[in-house]
Amino acid sequence: MPTKTEPKTKKPIKAGNKEKYVEAVGRRKTSVARVRLWSGRAKTSKEPEVVVNGAAFTKYFSLPKHQKVVKAPFDALSLKEYSATAQVSGGGTSSQAEAIRLGLARTLVALNPLWRVKLKSLGFLKRDPRMVERKKPGLRKARRPQQWRKR
Repeated sequence: MPTKTEPKTKKPIKAGNKEKYVEAVGRRKTSVARVRLWSGRAKTSKEPEVVVNGAAFTKYFSLPKHQKVVKAPFDALSLKEYSATAQVSGGGTSSQAEAIRLGLARTLVALNPLWRVKLKSLGFLKRDPRMVERKKPGLRKARRPQQWRKR
């Protein structure tokens, strides 16, 4: 157990296949994604391999827009030699895809700090703070009032 003077750091640890990985967490709205990045990929694939909740990200995210969001950090850096797994929960598909994107960007920066400039300029390292506004009493939604009827 680390003492108060020792910082709590996450170092790469050995995975089941004896390879080291880098881990990071990405969040968006109520989605939380735990992303692990390995060097190396499947020999048959020409793109980085990303597995989300045990399924390929192309199967998990059926819309091409969400697939593009997940691949964005790899595309920005023109990387093809990495594999990643993500465990994601909460929220909808859009927020899950953006949470994975943030987690991937954080793992890539942990792997190589020189990539930070490019990823930061594209906005991949910023956690989007927007959340759903709460419903107020007497209103239908957060700001929509009751409908007024003349008769």
